[in-house]
Amino acid sequence: MTKKNQNATLLEEGLAFCEQALGTSDLYNVEDPWIPYILNSVKAKELFVRNTHYIANEENEIIIVDEFTGRTMVGRRWSDGLHQAVEAKEGLPIQDESQTLASITYQNLFLLYSKLSGMTGTAKTEEVEFEKIYNLQVLPVPTNRSIQRKDFPDLIYKNQYLKWQAIANECLEMYNLGRPVLVGTTTIEKSELLAALLTEYQLPYRLLNARPENIESESEIIAQAGCKNAITIATNMAGRGTDIVLGGNPKSLTLSRFQKFISYSKSLVVADQVELSVEDLSTLSKLFKDIQFPDYIYTYDQALQYLEANPDLPVQLLEELKSNYIRIYESDKNIAVADRSIVQNLGGLHVIGTERHESRRIDNQLRGRSGRQGDPGSSRFFLSLEDKLLRIFGGDKISGLMQNIGLQESVPIQSTFLNQSLESAQKKVEAYYFDIRKKLFEYDQALNTQRNGVYIERRRILEIDSLRDWIIEYAERSLYDVVFFMGITQNGLLKTSILQKVQNLLGTPFLFQPKQLDSQEEVRFISYLQQQFQISYDLKEAEMKLIEPGLLRELERSFLLQQIDFSWKEHLQKISALRDAVGWRAYGQKDPLTEYKQEAYNFFVIMLTRIRHRVVYFVLRSRIIIDLKN
Repeated sequence: MTKKNQNATLLEEGLAFCEQALGTSDLYNVEDPWIPYILNSVKAKELFVRNTHYIANEENEIIIVDEFTGRTMVGRRWSDGLHQAVEAKEGLPIQDESQTLASITYQNLFLLYSKLSGMTGTAKTEEVEFEKIYNLQVLPVPTNRSIQRKDFPDLIYKNQYLKWQAIANECLEMYNLGRPVLVGTTTIEKSELLAALLTEYQLPYRLLNARPENIESESEIIAQAGCKNAITIATNMAGRGTDIVLGGNPKSLTLSRFQKFISYSKSLVVADQVELSVEDLSTLSKLFKDIQFPDYIYTYDQALQYLEANPDLPVQLLEELKSNYIRIYESDKNIAVADRSIVQNLGGLHVIGTERHESRRIDNQLRGRSGRQGDPGSSRFFLSLEDKLLRIFGGDKISGLMQNIGLQESVPIQSTFLNQSLESAQKKVEAYYFDIRKKLFEYDQALNTQRNGVYIERRRILEIDSLRDWIIEYAERSLYDVVFFMGITQNGLLKTSILQKVQNLLGTPFLFQPKQLDSQEEVRFISYLQQQFQISYDLKEAEMKLIEPGLLRELERSFLLQQIDFSWKEHLQKISALRDAVGWRAYGQKDPLTEYKQEAYNFFVIMLTRIRHRVVYFVLRSRIIIDLKN
């Protein structure tokens, strides 16, 4: 089992145990394969962790958590039975496996655009990948104001307990000073662990992770992370889309208060739960009692839109709402400006990283939350020898170093050398994942040509008015496939099996009789079969025209689209299985990529042949059933 690439295999002992338990002699039997179910069960149990890789919502559904953004991916499901294995592990209802109807890699999706560009603060560490995959340069743009943030060296502790205790003490120290703190965690489980620890320290905090109840207030939580004495715990800070303003964001704060007030006043909850002055509460309470707002109104902007859309309401209520909002906003703004000056003097936002990520880019995203637009700030990472990165890449060496130095367990290591070692480990991990993405891109290139061909063909079918010539071409090629590729004669005689296939394909009521053929007669026989098809096709067209003019044209379009979609879905499943299996051919001194391209091409040719045969068969064998009862 390898945690690095989330994969699991069975040893000889495991194979023997499973075969004995299941009463079978071959777990890889094509007719009754057990191995995919066993491997998925092992992966679900050992490699996929609740509140890290997924969560279980109130509807008893497994929701995948994006490891980079920390957001839930509603509607997404793991393929190949893995999602069902996780559902079985959690004791939840097992839903049907999803089927892949179309697929494309991110690289090929982006390369569909004629122009590519973008802006991000963390692309410099990945510039090699941008250049090799997309042929794009990464150009650093100088910051608007010089960076004042101080990035302190990492502190490495011997175990997780000492690390989390040190993080809680750091939060307590910053809270007593009045400095805002942003703590970045890697998983939901660890964010809730720290939240429980801060509760024991009696420290107020705001929690932001993939839980649905926290996501709803995501923007407001991040906007107020720069307030004095604020402690914010967030799981992965990538792509949050909201600036952290020192002293707080007055606009966000005022909108939040109005949102809470409207929500409380509609449900007749005591309004003093909202952070508004007594004067504000009494004024707004009178205002909202006079107006019966509908249930969908939850923000100040929605309230304004409702009032403006209902001219029957007194105009002074609208003016009063606006004036009260402006007055409260100005009050919040003055408080935020005063707090901003205090927070700046204290040192700005302090960012705490609870673990080094496998990618330097994610660490830089967390650090970059502090020190915006020339503001002061600081960052520090707290690590332990039990962290995933250190455990896989050199944790034993650092542990030996701690013992050789003779430091106490509670004393952390802090050195530039260790920081360089950690960065070197991250570079190795980045290179490993880049190699995986590059290999995936190379494998998808072979499929990309096929994908473009299928999509172009499908678009032509939708745009063309008549598919008559198309069907005739399909039939001629199908007859050629059946007769020549399967061998027309045996000992000089026409094969009976070939004649039966031709009869089934054309739908003729009589069976062609075997006869002796020379080379010239073989060519004439193909011409004869083509004539037979033309006769059958014309008869079918006349039959359909009697029922409804143009009916056959619609049936042809429907059959073509149906068979292309079905065959492409089937083809993707075969390609997926081929990609998983072709790697073993490296043991036979063969290049897996070359083998994959050859096999994928053969599968594609077979798919196109089957589409032609099926469409011709369905067109010639189609029947219209008329229900005379209705």
